[in-house]
Amino acid sequence: MGIFEDDSEPSFERWLVERLKGPAPGIRWEAERWTRVLRDGGPRSLPRREGTVWLYLNRVRPALLEWSDRYDHLREVIRDDVRTYIKTLHGHQRRDQLVALRSLFSWAKRNGLLFRNPTSRIKVGQYEYGVLQPLVPAQVGRSVAAATTPATRLILALAAVHAARVAQIGMLMLDDVDLGNRRLTIAGRVRPLDDLPLKLLLDWLEHRRNRWPSTANLHLLINNQTATRTSRASNHWISASMRGQDATLERLRVDRQLEEALTHGPDPLHLAEVFGLDEKTAMRYADSARALLEQATEHSASPSGKELGPN
Repeated sequence: MGIFEDDSEPSFERWLVERLKGPAPGIRWEAERWTRVLRDGGPRSLPRREGTVWLYLNRVRPALLEWSDRYDHLREVIRDDVRTYIKTLHGHQRRDQLVALRSLFSWAKRNGLLFRNPTSRIKVGQYEYGVLQPLVPAQVGRSVAAATTPATRLILALAAVHAARVAQIGMLMLDDVDLGNRRLTIAGRVRPLDDLPLKLLLDWLEHRRNRWPSTANLHLLINNQTATRTSRASNHWISASMRGQDATLERLRVDRQLEEALTHGPDPLHLAEVFGLDEKTAMRYADSARALLEQATEHSASPSGKELGPN
């Protein structure tokens, strides 16, 4: 009726006031303007998701608090201040905070709040990834046991056998299935269907036909909500059955690609061809497989370098 006036304060405003307590007034004002531009966008920037805005402000806040002990405005911060601060950080913490600081100072430079960007020419550096570890059979077994419906069993197989992402699973169409030639097209790449995935696919198609015989939705995976529409199933619904498991759909996807690298050798070109990975991702899987194979070789050898024989 247009008679209700919602005068409650948005949660973002309360959070922003709380997170900006502590910095000097001038720095606080500049950081608030930058945060609002991140959220709302500007003439030369697109709005970010609220979760991203929270991360960025949380990452720059420790530096702003430290510099507020001796400075009143961002323009007083020099390059040596930034370098001295990030020397205390390591790994992903250093990278994440430096990325956020570069965003803040780049915005301040564009808007005339300072004459020189103190983060310029400070390299973020390449992120040091750890060695990917394969899942153990017990972890996979618990996820298999949690897949109790035709849909969840097919979803698990698509992630564990074909290394399909959640979004790719949700976007699959009925036309992507070629039962006669035992093929499935995932994200534009044709994958052969082995016996188990084929059986699970046939079980799902039969269930789908019996449960929603008149649906006009052409997506392969549908549910009670999407059967009456033409939209795809949500990522939340697709991954719900594996949520809380050690072997989530994402972990199963990673494990499948790592298994390929361990079985066929740490060849990034082969991985890129099979799974459509970019160069850096394929190299990461190859490096992890190489490290795991080297560890296995070391463990199977005696201290003298000779392989251990039977007892």
